[in-house]
Amino acid sequence: MMDLSKERVCVTGGAGFLGRCVCQKLRERGVPEQNLFIPRRSRYDLTREGDVARLYEDARPSVVIHLAAEVGGIGANRMHPGRFFFANMAMGLHLIEHSRRQGLKKFVHTGTVCAYPKFAPVPFKEEDLWNGYPEETNAPYGVAKKALFVMLDGYRREYGLSSAVVVPVNLYGPHDNFDLDTSHVIPALIRKCEEARVRGEGRITCWGTGSASREFLYVEDAAAGIVRAAERVDVPEPINLGTGSEITIRRLVELIAGLCGFTGRIEWDATKPDGQPRRCLDTSRAKKLLDWSAETSFEDGLRRTIDWWREHGVSQSTLVRGNV
Repeated sequence: MMDLSKERVCVTGGAGFLGRCVCQKLRERGVPEQNLFIPRRSRYDLTREGDVARLYEDARPSVVIHLAAEVGGIGANRMHPGRFFFANMAMGLHLIEHSRRQGLKKFVHTGTVCAYPKFAPVPFKEEDLWNGYPEETNAPYGVAKKALFVMLDGYRREYGLSSAVVVPVNLYGPHDNFDLDTSHVIPALIRKCEEARVRGEGRITCWGTGSASREFLYVEDAAAGIVRAAERVDVPEPINLGTGSEITIRRLVELIAGLCGFTGRIEWDATKPDGQPRRCLDTSRAKKLLDWSAETSFEDGLRRTIDWWREHGVSQSTLVRGNV
């Protein structure tokens, strides 16, 4: 097992929603601050090869944990399919190639549940990743991230590059993106319900029919799984990270509304897409290879997220049209 406390670790996206939790887990593992490098976008545009090369020269990492991504909810994916494909493909492409050139000890890649086929058998098993095309609204993002699985496999076989690949389900928690135009479903719903409650409004409108199901993983649990993969895995065999349980969007809205204290009417705009019909992961491989399983109950995680938004977001927010 790799002792991360003795490595120089670069965490792309380390200042973001998931990255801040991963960096905290690394500190808890004994990685000293001077050996933890968090590139900022203002200095390193990871879609540009020159910036990636300069990052490796400046940071001199022995391990890279790649979390940086351009991503959003259904609406953002529909608006920016080209950008999402290019940005995610380019970042991974350059980072992996230069990790090979620099003789990196390990590259950890964070994939996405959006890589799974639209009609994959539920629960999703890693061996089904290539048995169909992803749900259309998420496909450019999902395919770009999944193509990097193949790149890492090729680089292992040709160049001996050690790597790990994790596939987290939808994440949520404090510090998430609560912008209704670009956020994922949980932060958008929390913001809608909270703002409607504070303003005394009698209804909220959500995208789709509410019939689709999703699985959600608390961000700190995901971070623990990613660090375990960095320590324990040397081959890019995809490993699902999730809870193994799903909830319909309709039930999710009702649950969040109840936790927020919103008692108004919930309306559904069926002209908007539901996205992938179902999402739920088989997490047995994570248990076997990482000795990892999620620890945070869904309602506890939602309460922590709502409390964070109430403290940090409600006072300065305005209600705009969202994509849930």
